[in-house]
Amino acid sequence: MPRKSPIEKVRNVGIAAHVDAGKTTVTERVLYYTDKTYKIGEVDEGAAEMDWMELERERGITITAAATTVSWRGRRINIIDTPGHVDFTVEVERSLRVLDGVVVALCAVGCVEPQSETVWRQADRYNVPRIVFVNKMDRVGADFFAAVRELREKLAANAIPVQLPIGSEDTFVGVTDLVTMTPYIFDADTLGKNYDPISLYSLREERRAEIMAWRKKLLEAVAEVDEAAMEAYLEGRELGTEDLTAAIRRATLSYALVPVLCGSALRNIGIQLLIDAVVDYLPSPVDVPPVIGQRPGKRETDLRRAADDEPFSALAFKIMSDPYVGRLTFVRVYSGSARAGATTFNANTGKKEKLARLLEMHANDRDDVGAVYAGDIAAVVGLKNTFTGDTLCDEKYPIVLERIRFPEPVVSVAIEPRTKADEDNLNDALAKLAEEDPTFKVRYDEATGQTIISGMGELHLDILTKRMTREFGVAASVGPPQVAYKETVAAVGRGEGKFVKPAGAKGQYGHVCLEIRPHPQGDFLFENRLPGGALEKEYVAAAERGVRGALEAGVQAGFPVTGVAVALYDGSSHPVESTPIAFEIAAQQAFRLAMQRAQPELLEPYGMIEVVTPEVYVGDVINDLNGRRSEVVGMERRADAQIIRAVCPIAETFGYATGLRSITQGRATYSLEFLRYDKVPKNIADQVLRRTRGFVPEF
Repeated sequence: MPRKSPIEKVRNVGIAAHVDAGKTTVTERVLYYTDKTYKIGEVDEGAAEMDWMELERERGITITAAATTVSWRGRRINIIDTPGHVDFTVEVERSLRVLDGVVVALCAVGCVEPQSETVWRQADRYNVPRIVFVNKMDRVGADFFAAVRELREKLAANAIPVQLPIGSEDTFVGVTDLVTMTPYIFDADTLGKNYDPISLYSLREERRAEIMAWRKKLLEAVAEVDEAAMEAYLEGRELGTEDLTAAIRRATLSYALVPVLCGSALRNIGIQLLIDAVVDYLPSPVDVPPVIGQRPGKRETDLRRAADDEPFSALAFKIMSDPYVGRLTFVRVYSGSARAGATTFNANTGKKEKLARLLEMHANDRDDVGAVYAGDIAAVVGLKNTFTGDTLCDEKYPIVLERIRFPEPVVSVAIEPRTKADEDNLNDALAKLAEEDPTFKVRYDEATGQTIISGMGELHLDILTKRMTREFGVAASVGPPQVAYKETVAAVGRGEGKFVKPAGAKGQYGHVCLEIRPHPQGDFLFENRLPGGALEKEYVAAAERGVRGALEAGVQAGFPVTGVAVALYDGSSHPVESTPIAFEIAAQQAFRLAMQRAQPELLEPYGMIEVVTPEVYVGDVINDLNGRRSEVVGMERRADAQIIRAVCPIAETFGYATGLRSITQGRATYSLEFLRYDKVPKNIADQVLRRTRGFVPEF
């Protein structure tokens, strides 16, 4: 089966932004104007094509990233619509890992909001070229130039408008393309399908002067970062439309420039020009550098070019349970091709997998395809032992691609089945949800006999527990939320562990001495300080395994341990009775003792909270934040509101939405983003330890 489009005509793009910036509304218009759908699906009416999940339509938010494919100007565009809420940032993370370009949507009123900054950092991490679409230009308080200014100031982006709005707020009717120097007016009667060019001279003189000034700024900005444009600029030549477009494209692909567009998705203005910009400025798979991976079990690296004649390689970036076809694995193909029914190799597990069916997805609808090629994004049915971040490849040319990094969960709740009959179903549902979402963790607390689930926030866990009921038919009771505390040490401590046990004809013997110290540069570091040959390698490895196992439960209240360096500095073995398991147990004993002597401390997650409130409530909001152990770190005015930013313990934010509504009469909004782990004040730590273990240890 031949590929549908040449690889240079493929675009893999995502649409990402802060919550409520209009990402899904933009995507719905893209589907309509590219004739993928015959009518526009509205988010507020619960009819959006891309928000296919029942909970998404009820709440009017995107919960899970959804993929689709459209055609425009002979190009095949694979689109992933991502969530905006910080609780579902995992969906943005794994999407940006496999995309070649991204459209960052900004609200023309809110401009650069907290999750916009997070998305930008994620795109920076994976070197993803981007364009910006300033949406909601029809809203009261819309300010296109404020959005451009904040892109430069807050995100250090070399943002340059390639369009200007015609009008603003209720007078917003179209956009002027600074590349072609053409104003376009969008026809409301045809839902924006008709957008007619008008003469530049039909605009007011002051408006024309503004357009000419920004055109000059555009040419200067491009000349600063593109050699061909600089040459033309110095010679006094005006770049033609094709040459200027090509220069902007080169600058975008090299991260030297960020084109900024504008429009209103809700009023159907500017979307077709946005799709044009995706085609003109964002890369095809052949425009990005070859993907780099490691040979399994070796330090050597390999490259895979985006070409069909290269060995097959693909990255699994998302798992989804489908009630009709079962387990779906979303993959991005980086090189080569594979046919439905073929066998491939999982380089992470060393196991073969069968590509039973290959699917092209449109939200939760799917079409079978006979093969996938370099640059494709598709779903696979039949993969049993492949998980998020695994690499599928040709067994003759194995390669392990860079895995996806996920944040640690910060909020936990206890969950239990309501009836005995629900017990097995609950475990099955939890396993499937954890498989889908790497930021959702499940553990069993032996001390309390409870099953504990952890996630990125209250909303995250609320959505997952509701999915258990609706999708898996499980009735469960959920306890109040608790933050995911961690333990660390503040000093250096040493401990000795010796495990000696007779076991029939052959006993067990292991003996290690460990030193633990703070390690603020990372979660954990293990060092072998033994003189050469003091212990066999297998016993050193066993001691490290024992320490890693002990990290799962600290000495204060059983919370995971982080930010520590552990050194093995002494130990002994028996020529007959030593075994690896004995050294694991001895290392666990030594670790616990060393940690008790190293001033153990409790850590809690802190977040950056941003409150947008009318001026009259600023004092009340700040007083309330102070009462929640928060530190106000900044304030700024935006239109007729004040923005308050504070660092706040996440434990103090439970129920904050209700409290904020109460003190501002429902007129304020807030967002919260995880920031870091930090030390818990002693009085709070004592309360936590009494609550979790019933005592406060004396060390």
